[in-house]
Amino acid sequence: MSIPTRYYGERRLEDRDLDREASAKRTYEEHAYVLDYLPTGRNTADRYRHIAAPMVQVVGEDHFTLLELEIKPGLAVNLHERLYVGREKRDKVERIIGRIDYDELTATAKVELPVMVEELVKRRESHFVDFFNRSQAITPRMHALELLPGIGKKSMWHIIDTREKKPFESFDDIQRRAGIHDPAKIISRRIIEELTGESKYRLFVRAA
Repeated sequence: MSIPTRYYGERRLEDRDLDREASAKRTYEEHAYVLDYLPTGRNTADRYRHIAAPMVQVVGEDHFTLLELEIKPGLAVNLHERLYVGREKRDKVERIIGRIDYDELTATAKVELPVMVEELVKRRESHFVDFFNRSQAITPRMHALELLPGIGKKSMWHIIDTREKKPFESFDDIQRRAGIHDPAKIISRRIIEELTGESKYRLFVRAA
């Protein structure tokens, strides 16, 4: 059964639309959070990417971009510390080495990533509540809500029917009225799936 358009506006979000919208919204991270600190750098199979300087692996605050940064000499950083990575003068970051894939994260960074992502989701609650209120169909048979872990057709329709009556105001409101347990954790799990490359659709993570 196709998903009626009356709930989602006049058009669907096809694959090409998602790519186009992601490109239109593509921006650089302004801040990022430390997942691991490597005081002597990191060895890689690619000798051109070997960094023999203090560096950190971080996740971006807005688009969950995974980055490696070189830290200025003599400065210390802590796990989960917020660093400025924008284009103006940076206090602790010497330079941005570049984007990395999930598989390039250290063991420590992989452990810290879900913790940090969930914390960021909670801090940006209104942004993600808006997703529950405004998300649309991706194809005639799939809605963006169904891409969230644990959300099937039944739950999807219940969310849509509930938001039509009154938009959600908070994660607690979603849990109470739509019966979705711990929406922040569900969103966080989806973000991790996108970072690990387990899904072809990107709802929250910046495209490469």
